[in-house]
Amino acid sequence: MASYMDVSTGAIEHLEAMGALHPVLAEAHYDKMASLFSQKLWHQLTLAVLDFLAAAPETQVTTADGTHSFLALYDQVVLPVDKKLNQLSLARIASAVANSLDDAEAAKAVMENLLEKKARLGPAATLYCEAKLHLLQLSLLSTTGQDPALLNLTKEMLENNSSVVSELLADGTESDAAIVSSAYYECAMTYRKVVGPPEAYYREAIRFLNYTPPDALVPKERLDLATDLSLAALTGEGVFNFGEILQLPILASLDTPEHGSWLVDLMKANARGDVTGFHAIANQYVTAIQAQPALASRAKTVEEKITLLALVNMIFERPSGERTLTFDEIAARIQLPVDSVELVVMRALSLGLIKGTMDQVDQTLLVDWVMPRVLDKTQMQNLSVRFSEWAVQVSKAKDYMVEQSPMLA
Repeated sequence: MASYMDVSTGAIEHLEAMGALHPVLAEAHYDKMASLFSQKLWHQLTLAVLDFLAAAPETQVTTADGTHSFLALYDQVVLPVDKKLNQLSLARIASAVANSLDDAEAAKAVMENLLEKKARLGPAATLYCEAKLHLLQLSLLSTTGQDPALLNLTKEMLENNSSVVSELLADGTESDAAIVSSAYYECAMTYRKVVGPPEAYYREAIRFLNYTPPDALVPKERLDLATDLSLAALTGEGVFNFGEILQLPILASLDTPEHGSWLVDLMKANARGDVTGFHAIANQYVTAIQAQPALASRAKTVEEKITLLALVNMIFERPSGERTLTFDEIAARIQLPVDSVELVVMRALSLGLIKGTMDQVDQTLLVDWVMPRVLDKTQMQNLSVRFSEWAVQVSKAKDYMVEQSPMLA
């Protein structure tokens, strides 16, 4: 077994050799890591290695014998002292190295070899490694084709570790919990993108973004995620709270029609329950919509969603004392024949979007509850006006009661 002196000498010699081979990287990276290693400042060394890996592709070079610089750094500097490092940080380094490799088998080997040390890694680092390994394997399915065995293993991993995530969020440090949760939900999100359904993908993507700032993703990843999330919101069963997704910073990636800004416009129309606006956008971008298999295959779901949200917003916009709607009024708002209104109302009631009583004889709907959801600025302003009107009515009622009450002796 090599002594610490041998390990230290080998690691420092490697860092010095790489600094000499790539002078532009020496002062900012290799010399710094060599100094930290020699001083046994393991925490600072870990941060320096993570910074080095995050600076790719500028730092992604080769050794004198043609070895990938990240893999060489991992093998010759990190692994010899892996017991001295924070194990979650070690797992993050391994994942970054694996993701930088073009050889899929070599990438998987990095993660699999680290997972052989589960007992030492602990639950947080182990879950992070497992999530990143499955994520790596899922990303290869686009070239290798569907692999039912892998999908089943990924499903089992996610199910078995949901309690670990909960425990970390309850008892772990905030930073560690966020790092592991981000990895776990990224894997869950990617799994659901492969197997569906879109509403499950939507839930996992929202959870992923809860623990992952958009600037942690490269521009293409932000654009792809914003597009996939928007499609899932539009086509997913039971996804009606468009105000939630419209507030996400990642949607800024959809800034032009070429980048899918029309998806944001469609979601805004849904949030308002604007049937006319929705159809105008759909007609304007019909070619782009037809190019999206998710929208084309679930056109009926998308159409039903804007119809239901038109009814929900119609109710929400009315004062609480005016919640009896006629079928004619509803038909005008949802832009369907009167004889279709009953089915729409029954659907809204069954989905829990509204609560109330429908009178088929009188053709009226009395609503006493409408689903809560995130509102945009205009809706909030309208709600503020209605609160002000309600406050005035309450004040008048109070004054009337005082006037009508007999004087107390």
